[in-house]
Amino acid sequence: MPPLPTSHPALQSLRALLCGFAQIFLQKSPGCGALVLLAILIGAPELLPGALLGGLTSTWVAQRRGYPKADIVIGLYGYNGVLLGLLLSLKLPWTPLLPVLIVASATLSSLLLAPWMRRMRQHGWLPAFTFPFVLLGWLLLALLAQLELSSAPPASAPDAPALSLLQLILAVLRGLGQVIFLDSPLAGLCLLLGLRLADGRMALWALLGSSGGFALALFSGWPGEGALAGLYGYNATLAAIALAQVHRNLWVPALGILLALLLQPGFSALGLPALTMPFILACWLIRAGAQSWQQAVRNSAAP
Repeated sequence: MPPLPTSHPALQSLRALLCGFAQIFLQKSPGCGALVLLAILIGAPELLPGALLGGLTSTWVAQRRGYPKADIVIGLYGYNGVLLGLLLSLKLPWTPLLPVLIVASATLSSLLLAPWMRRMRQHGWLPAFTFPFVLLGWLLLALLAQLELSSAPPASAPDAPALSLLQLILAVLRGLGQVIFLDSPLAGLCLLLGLRLADGRMALWALLGSSGGFALALFSGWPGEGALAGLYGYNATLAAIALAQVHRNLWVPALGILLALLLQPGFSALGLPALTMPFILACWLIRAGAQSWQQAVRNSAAP
């Protein structure tokens, strides 16, 4: 897809916003971002205002703070704000408190991300991925629980009939949608098309990640209802995409899928919502392991 012309400030802002939606799936294509927006509109239109407010706020803060323009343009300061807007809109009704929380948390996400990215480039820190969203999401959910403000019902899982090819396909598509809190297969298909538009190889890995998470969950004897709802597919999807961008072989992304799935139940044991932390930890472990191995090889080769 040819890049959007961005000579006009309004078009630059639109491109940055759309890329912020795409960066949820580690892409920088405005076309992919538009399809992520469409997926939200299809799957849960009531979440779209919060997602837009979060993405606009976090991007605007980055612009006002003078963070690197190249990072802003490709959406690196948008996706955490979008995710926080989605999460808060899912948990709270639209009252005057909701936009205040979205703006405050999206602002903090950019303020947290900027120094992390600077240290990543200067000192080799591990990538932040969605860690600002996870950290702030945990704090916000704990606050809402203490204040007993959360009124949204838990996400409903589909019934677990005998598995058929159709049920398997729908579960894989739901695994894509659950990345942005959607359990609509049609929304998942829209996301898959967005990934295909940005990078066909990443679309394939997204399918493999969601399918692998679903299959491993069933093989491990975890609740079939959760597997059919895609709840074990979204972290595996993100891990597959992130690692496939760096490693051209099959084994490293496959290991990331496995690690993301194995790490996910641990958060329930800790009383924490997993959000996207299993994906982050899986990628960090593999990245840190690869760095340690390369350092050991260099040390052994040194005279």
